[in-house]
Amino acid sequence: MIKRRTFVAGAAAMASVAGAPFVWAQGAPREMTFAVIPVENASLTTDRFGPLAKYLGDAIGIPVTLRIANDYAAVIEAQRAGNAQIAWYGPASYARAVMTGVKTEPLVNARHETGVNGYYSVLWVRADSPYKSVQDLKGKTLALVDPNSTSGNNAPRYFLSKAEGINSLDGFFGKVFYAGSHQNALMALAQGTADVAANEYFSPSDNVPIRLAEKGLLKDANGKPLNPSDFRVVFKSDLLPEGPYSVLESVPAEVRQKIKQALLDLPKKDKKVFDGLSNGKDQEMVAITAKDFDPVVGMLQFNDAQRKKQQ
Repeated sequence: MIKRRTFVAGAAAMASVAGAPFVWAQGAPREMTFAVIPVENASLTTDRFGPLAKYLGDAIGIPVTLRIANDYAAVIEAQRAGNAQIAWYGPASYARAVMTGVKTEPLVNARHETGVNGYYSVLWVRADSPYKSVQDLKGKTLALVDPNSTSGNNAPRYFLSKAEGINSLDGFFGKVFYAGSHQNALMALAQGTADVAANEYFSPSDNVPIRLAEKGLLKDANGKPLNPSDFRVVFKSDLLPEGPYSVLESVPAEVRQKIKQALLDLPKKDKKVFDGLSNGKDQEMVAITAKDFDPVVGMLQFNDAQRKKQQ
């Protein structure tokens, strides 16, 4: 049985809905909830997505309330129950939602400064460490992000199997743990509780060490400030599709279209809100479809099969 997750930040927790997926009785909803995966701590995530929730509410004429999930699965289950009409997913959590029967339509994702609406999974180590390759990390401690994270779990499992012949992270590394967010995984490396951390990576000028350093959060266990140059990439995946903004198919089509258009218009209509989503590193929003995530579905299917073999 799947446990019901709760949401943090914002107003009161959403009311749970049991039974079959929620369907609007008639017409447009009177209010909507926008659930996002926890890529950072709750405060930073609220600062990043709170203005977007207000922008969307103003643009579509329906109040939109932000809810920050405790984990990635909570967003999936919130949409399954009809508690979150709008969601921002990672590509793997979106794929898992669809694979498990959630009826949600991906609308747009972000095009980055690199000119593509995609990113990479990388393995970070400390620059002063002796580790030069993945094979040097055998028996060491790996910090992942979340079971439903793309760059912080599913992509490393898939690409390390394909490129390095590592079919079991638990068998290769001495210890593997989920830190809960991209920020926490990188900080585990920074503070010495992990030897290597899996994380998202957009470009040499846009990645998690840089974003944390810009906010004054990149510090070691003694509180000493660190620089992005104190970290080094030892493995980089193929390009992954950027995570989608997705809306339940039970939301009337005209409302879904309004939300999509509002997101596409965001860079021109409210550049401050748009820039806040990526620290000013993204170029625009791009229209997408479910087929854009077929490779991610295939990746999850491969990982699921590998997991079954090891049971």
